Amino acid sequence: MRILLPPSEKKRTPISTNVLNLSSLSFASELTQVRARLIDEHPALTSEPVDAAIMVYSGVLYQSLGWQSLKEEDRARARQSIVISSALFGALKVEDQIPNYKHKVKPGQWKAPLEAALADVEEDLIVDCRSSTYANMWKSNPHITVGIRVFEMRKGQRQVITHMAKKTRGEITRLLLQENSAPRNPEELFEVLKEKYEVDLVTPWHTRSWFIDVVVK
Repeated sequence: MRILLPPSEKKRTPISTNVLNLSSLSFASELTQVRARLIDEHPALTSEPVDAAIMVYSGVLYQSLGWQSLKEEDRARARQSIVISSALFGALKVEDQIPNYKHKVKPGQWKAPLEAALADVEEDLIVDCRSSTYANMWKSNPHITVGIRVFEMRKGQRQVITHMAKKTRGEITRLLLQENSAPRNPEELFEVLKEKYEVDLVTPWHTRSWFIDVVVK
């Protein structure tokens, strides 16, 4: 199983003597050229302190994921399974060392490099917790991808929500990391999530992936 996460606008500024080293980041062979070009637009970042991406990103999703309170065995699953989309770095693993940064996402410049970098990801079930903006950076195989959509009921109708969607996706990520046996397909993922949430499984259609729709109270 792989879990695709967005970054967060809210970030912590690391306290460290270490600085950015592009060659040490995951997917370096495929993504360093684009990363270097974008870093040239923000030259001050080359001397800024760095920390693990999972610690730098500090928005609602990451607060709900709760990295620091995870057991080591759950963190090990995260190191293996989580891929974080980034406007500046393309794709990151949880312990890749990055600075606090701001950069507007431009999906088009990442599509070809990410196709090469993430080719092996398509061998597994993919749980897509990204927002639509970051989902456009790289489209995974719809037949093995399950997007997580979050709704609330208003006047008998399902309404898309933003803040609670981030919180719920963080909770779901944490729940999956704590599973001793990872789901292997969309149906197994549905069985895991229905134990805690009101969910519907939506089958793929044409180029659209599977979805699990979560209804929060």
